[in-house]
Amino acid sequence: MIEVKKLTKYYGDLCALDGIDFKIRKGEVLGLLGPNGAGKTTCMRILTCYLSPSAGGITVKDMNVTDQPRAIKQIMGYLPENAPLYPEMLVFDYLNYVADSRGLAKEKKNARIDHLAKICGIREVMHQAIGELSKGYKQRVGLAQAMMGDPEILVLDEPTSGLDPNQIAEIREIIREIGREKTVILSTHILSEAEATCDRVVIIHQGRIVADGNIAELRENAGRDTRIEISLANADLQTTQALMARIPGVAAVDAQAIPKDSMIHLSLSVEPGNDIRGAVYQVIKAQDWDLLEFHSKSKSLEHIFRELTKENAQ
Repeated sequence: MIEVKKLTKYYGDLCALDGIDFKIRKGEVLGLLGPNGAGKTTCMRILTCYLSPSAGGITVKDMNVTDQPRAIKQIMGYLPENAPLYPEMLVFDYLNYVADSRGLAKEKKNARIDHLAKICGIREVMHQAIGELSKGYKQRVGLAQAMMGDPEILVLDEPTSGLDPNQIAEIREIIREIGREKTVILSTHILSEAEATCDRVVIIHQGRIVADGNIAELRENAGRDTRIEISLANADLQTTQALMARIPGVAAVDAQAIPKDSMIHLSLSVEPGNDIRGAVYQVIKAQDWDLLEFHSKSKSLEHIFRELTKENAQ
């Protein structure tokens, strides 16, 4: 549905995007991740036809953003990081104004506004001034305006920026609901947001793509780096360390005695593609150690993100 090809953007001598390529499928919720200044917002502004690329380009349903911006805007809704709201207007009046700007027929306008008020959870504030609303409600009103034209594609730039945890959860739920019917592209540097809402993520760093895939694929490509954490009682430090190290698939063993709790804590680093939990349990059972704790930990998206943006730093 959307194809980004060799997309490049310079601001003077500064290269904000350095020939990036990726595709977005219809009905997909795609997250653009990256630290501040990575190039996410520049990519979105080109996608929404607010900026022109220096080289390369983007096609949306076979339409080029440079040659056919008006046609693309007609099928796209956009919520920038700072929502385009008028604080002195009532919410209903503002949405009515947006509907008129979008060219909605009079007989359909009120039904569309009522539908969006329900989806975005703003019915109770429709007759309040926008300037009196909380940041969370303002974001909801911004989402409603972005969806007014019933766009096929919704582009959201940092949609939860500045919100408290409860507001973030509410906006995520709205995005998930919208994503059942629309193609959604959102940018963020909040990793939990991408993990909670996106089907796939593209990580951008210093204007280049350093990873592209769903969360499971990113963990797989990063080597998974699974660790098994174990706490034992009635065990000897040197014996446990030696026996665990002999298990096939164990890359390293970090053992620590905790005298005050009369126990030993082990952290086993597991080679990619190995599931050693059964073998570990059999060793524990054979030695008749008291098992107090046993769980595996996979590399988090935050860990992967830090590694990718650090390793690819120039």
